[in-house]
Amino acid sequence: MPKAMTEEIKKKLRDELNTLEHELAFEIPQEIKKAVALGDLSENAEYHTAKQRQEYLKARVRQLGKRLADLSLINMNNIPKDKVGLGSTVTIFDSTKNEEMEYKIVMSEESDVTIGKISTTSPIGRALLNKKVGDTAMVVTPGGSREMEILKLATMHDIAEAKLEAEREVE
Repeated sequence: MPKAMTEEIKKKLRDELNTLEHELAFEIPQEIKKAVALGDLSENAEYHTAKQRQEYLKARVRQLGKRLADLSLINMNNIPKDKVGLGSTVTIFDSTKNEEMEYKIVMSEESDVTIGKISTTSPIGRALLNKKVGDTAMVVTPGGSREMEILKLATMHDIAEAKLEAEREVE
């Protein structure tokens, strides 16, 4: 189910957030305290390393917090039922490469181009969003422009429905 997709990502982000917050609250202060005990802070590599790690952790915690807030705003009902959107599987014909390809449109945390999972924020993902079967998308990539025609589309709603039907047939 689509909601499970965001819940899984949220859990992964919350787990990372908890780990980082623990390190920030307990481990880093101990490292800084030990480094201060060594004396002169101006040439104390341990102190500078701990302070740099502390700044990185603070930035990452803010970033994860923002991403979690963004994910909570995603409304699955707003994802189109007849156009390319999050969770869609799209078969395209890339006229530049003269080949058919299949992509699954996913969130950035799940993207893996090697297995055909592309992010909604990638150049190809952005170009395909809101297109229908028969539409052509022009994608500008670092390698140049590519023209892609949408041959087949299964939205996340179609996929969820097909999964439910398959479960009913098994019963």
